Amino acid sequence: MILWVALSGGLGGCNDGETEADRVGVGAECGSTAECPTPMEVELDCLTQFKGGYCGLEGCQGDADCPDGSACVTHSDGQNYCFRECRDKPDCNLNRSLENEANCVGSIVFVDPRNDRKACEPPSAGL
Repeated sequence: MILWVALSGGLGGCNDGETEADRVGVGAECGSTAECPTPMEVELDCLTQFKGGYCGLEGCQGDADCPDGSACVTHSDGQNYCFRECRDKPDCNLNRSLENEANCVGSIVFVDPRNDRKACEPPSAGL
């Protein structure tokens, strides 16, 4: 069992299309911060204000505060978060269950505006 886990983890790191956001787990579903990946350079929090939780960062001031492949956005709750960037919905849900799917939206407010960007917006937990 341990060998399988080690091999599958090693194979997962060989994806040339993987961004830093993917590597550190931005957008993954979680129930607590302990469930978010914690590579040394980035410590993600489980943002429980979103349905299914969302491994990410809160309080960014711009894209430079976010891992590559994610963007600083102002959510409708008035807070800034690092959300994973996307081209379409499947990009958002590699690490999310069907009942907690995030949507790839272009209408979200980017703190550092650039044309033709979209971000993965998780559903609100209704807190």
